[in-house]
Amino acid sequence: MTTSASVPAGPEGAITSVGTVTDRLVEANEQYAAAFADPGMDARPVLRVAVVACMDARLDLHAALGLELGDCHTVRNAGGVVTDDVIRSLTISQRALGTRSVVLIHHTGCGLENLTEDFRHELEDEVGQRPAWAVEAFRDVDQDVRQSMQRVRTSPFLPHTDDVRGFVFDVKTGLLREIDPA
Repeated sequence: MTTSASVPAGPEGAITSVGTVTDRLVEANEQYAAAFADPGMDARPVLRVAVVACMDARLDLHAALGLELGDCHTVRNAGGVVTDDVIRSLTISQRALGTRSVVLIHHTGCGLENLTEDFRHELEDEVGQRPAWAVEAFRDVDQDVRQSMQRVRTSPFLPHTDDVRGFVFDVKTGLLREIDPA
């Protein structure tokens, strides 16, 4: 399997052998679409589960969890933290599309462990406008998983909060470690 790390890059990260990264992705899509067959599914996940995870490129959620196309809804963001927008997505997932379970996945070595809310102030200094969003940085990944579980369990918009579980994915071993919500 070829990874992006093995593709020669030129200035500004442009892929020299194919063009830009986006050009490479569009070309890959054309090849995918040539062999594509409509799987005949609707938007309701077969396993009735939504997975909230970090956007980290090292997490291949489908492979790590044994999932197939159509099994789950996947919501990803920096840190896998439960923000208002994640609650929005989970609410639509549950109320309109039938999910009943929520799995939260953070991971070891997360970039948010090295940031602080000062990041927002630095952005404000640089661009002249403070972001409306919080960085949601954290020092203790286990505690942040607990906080995310609590945010899901206490949301008035989510009718199904009895099956909410949180995990930390170890990027070195590929194993999940479940976090006790207490």
